[in-house]
Amino acid sequence: MKVMIRKTKAGLSAYVPKKDLEEPIIGVENEELWGGSITLRNGWRLVLPDLPRDTPLPITVEARKISAED
Repeated sequence: MKVMIRKTKAGLSAYVPKKDLEEPIIGVENEELWGGSITLRNGWRLVLPDLPRDTPLPITVEARKISAED
């Protein structure tokens, strides 16, 4: 699914246009963010693609959902 990752005043946020859902990112598997999973406040876990550490935000990426209900 397409996910836009961006920085906000409160931290990182993920927006899923198809679901019209924006949630704060509350957990990251990899310190550099890319190539691991992230956890959203609503419980969703998404696997992000492996991108360079200095990838500028905001960016839209193809992520894979690995847990939580729709």
